[in-house]
Amino acid sequence: MTATSALVLKEAPRRSRTVRIRGARPGFWVYAGLAVVLVASLFPLYFSFLIGSGDSTTLRDPARSWIPGGNFIANALSVMNDPAVNFWLALWNSLWSSTVIAVSVVVFSTLAGWAFAKLRFRGGKVLLSFVVATMAVPQQLGVVPLYILFSEIGWTGQIGAIVVPALTSAFGVFWMTQYLQQAVPDELIEAARMDGASMIRTFWTVGVTAARPAAAMLFLFTFVTAWNNFFWPFIVLDRQNPTLPVALSLLQSNYFVDYSIVLAGVVLATLPLLLLFAVAGKQLVSGIMAGAVKG
Repeated sequence: MTATSALVLKEAPRRSRTVRIRGARPGFWVYAGLAVVLVASLFPLYFSFLIGSGDSTTLRDPARSWIPGGNFIANALSVMNDPAVNFWLALWNSLWSSTVIAVSVVVFSTLAGWAFAKLRFRGGKVLLSFVVATMAVPQQLGVVPLYILFSEIGWTGQIGAIVVPALTSAFGVFWMTQYLQQAVPDELIEAARMDGASMIRTFWTVGVTAARPAAAMLFLFTFVTAWNNFFWPFIVLDRQNPTLPVALSLLQSNYFVDYSIVLAGVVLATLPLLLLFAVAGKQLVSGIMAGAVKG
């Protein structure tokens, strides 16, 4: 065998691997499908903005234009200045309660996930199964006892009544447990313990560092869920101290409902979430990719 033929045989698998990798690139139908999903996802928001930029007759007009009108700012100001809505207080209540809930869920879920994933203690698997099983219990079953409890301690109408029940999350514990089981090798923990690190220091230096991508995703999901929560806040809060979804529901309590103002309020309530995704989206994806590369 000559040197040239040996070189050709050596380069052949490399070229075949290159061809397979290039063949795996997404084609036209993949981009077309993604475009359809993108349009379908953005259409409700665009439709809300379309109606919110019109007047009271826009929604009922069969010959409406699909180009937004020029009344959105006026409708948004009507929502902000409506004394029955108390928009700015509701915005602040939603902002700080969602932040506290999201931070608390991330902290407690990371601690519990580390314990279930990397610590060996009696009854750990049974306790984790019990935590996961609680996700099957509907939220509606706990409404009556929760309302009685907060009514007895005088918390009805207070934001603490929606924050305290949501400080922990069974889904968050399960999410972080599954992630830490795969992201942190047991050998790395044993090496840290042999170097003299305590379990708390090992968790802080190894566990927290490895859990950042999953914790970022959990924070985002929890924040969005808490921001959009309507059922329990609507029951336990009142008009004087509402969250944003509860406040916007008051726009439909009048005899005549102006849906241009209602949907303008919906767009205003969505803008903070869009801003959060715009600011944290790039860092979130980079964190996930970094965790994937390390894994």
